[in-house]
Amino acid sequence: CVEGHDLPSLLYNFLDEWLFQFNADAFVCKRVKITAFDRARWAIASEGVGETFELGRHPQGIEVKAITYSALRVTEDVERTDVLVIVDI
Repeated sequence: CVEGHDLPSLLYNFLDEWLFQFNADAFVCKRVKITAFDRARWAIASEGVGETFELGRHPQGIEVKAITYSALRVTEDVERTDVLVIVDI
């Protein structure tokens, strides 16, 4: 579970936690399921489905070094939500 003080900080912390899971545990996430989303506390819980990174099995590409606040934007509408996130590579 991660928390923030508003929606952009919650998104940042959520993405940063999944990036940490990759860097700390070499966990390659294929799918993320949101299990709880609390707008009153700005908290989100999730479960990831994936596997441990293996060099011969997973092709290497550009590595994400960090999630950034640079131009981070969440635009909510009645029918959809758009998210813009820039990452450091």
